[in-house]
Amino acid sequence: MLTRITKDTFPEKLSPFLKKKIDLTLQRQGKDSTDYQGLYRQYIKTGAEASKTREHNTKHYEAGMDIEFQGARLKGLERLYHRSLVIEPTLICAAHCRHCLRANYDMFTLKEHECKRIAQYCGSDDLKHDLKEVLITGGDPLLITQKLKYLIEMMYEYAPHVKIFRVATRLLTQSPDRIDNNVFEIFKNKPDDVRFELATQINHPVEFFPETVEKIRHLRSLGVKIYSQNVLLKGVNDRIETLIALYNKMRELDIEAHYLFHCVPILGTHHMRTRVEKGLWLIRELTNSGAVSGRAKPMYALMTDIGKITLHHGTILKKNEQNHILLQSNYKYDERVKWNPNWKLPENAEVDENGYLRVWYMDGTED
Repeated sequence: MLTRITKDTFPEKLSPFLKKKIDLTLQRQGKDSTDYQGLYRQYIKTGAEASKTREHNTKHYEAGMDIEFQGARLKGLERLYHRSLVIEPTLICAAHCRHCLRANYDMFTLKEHECKRIAQYCGSDDLKHDLKEVLITGGDPLLITQKLKYLIEMMYEYAPHVKIFRVATRLLTQSPDRIDNNVFEIFKNKPDDVRFELATQINHPVEFFPETVEKIRHLRSLGVKIYSQNVLLKGVNDRIETLIALYNKMRELDIEAHYLFHCVPILGTHHMRTRVEKGLWLIRELTNSGAVSGRAKPMYALMTDIGKITLHHGTILKKNEQNHILLQSNYKYDERVKWNPNWKLPENAEVDENGYLRVWYMDGTED
């Protein structure tokens, strides 16, 4: 299992590319501009992170797998869902997002023999009948191109039933110069029946830098499907005009809109979290106004201690005086522990009379 560190030790980290863009935006538009705030609030560490608030979680949820395979403990695996497995070959990033889900994890990068063993585990009798896709994330796996290439080649060899590879990266906006021919070769040299999907996170229209757009278009020319899982962040994109511009630009560049996430209640993120009700208002304005294409509408979701919950009729059951919302899921407890035996029911979750999981989720505030 991964260990935890203290949130206030999570250092500020900017790539040279991102630092230049932030400085240029400040110089040209000023500190109060929406474009500058859209970058500043995502990446610059402030004293607000150390404020004492009710947000105290150090992880977004507990999904780590404590697996022994071929006489060794496997590191860098998480699983909450039946169809897919999360592989984290590194926890190193080009820059540190201040709302990072894994800010409290110890940094590591897997060795080649560990990557091979994970691929062999994915091809084992325990997984080969159910596992259809993997999400390779981190950290940023595109920072370790050769290791990523090796991991994927081992998956081709030992787990050929995996046909969808989702690779998560923010290099498109943090350091597009590092998306080079070595990266392109991974996506070009694949079996015909394998599909690559590139998951990214673009939270503000300002992040569509010319260098970013160039790499997006090149990846699309290779047949790579790009989708974005964005986070609703106070002072960054919590205005309807910003979201409309963001999703219209994504549509223009053929980037699939996946989730718009409410900012997770992790230690140090209080100042970045809107109320869930504001997110519901924004998603209604975004999706029911005709301002964006129907092909560019995201799902508004909460990342809770039992996994992602997309808000629909009947999802929100009630709210208590401590500013927590009780959410109904369609995850079954028995199924969850079947595909991840290490999973434990969180203290803030319960099992309803039909065997489905419910969970209390901390709302944001207007302050």
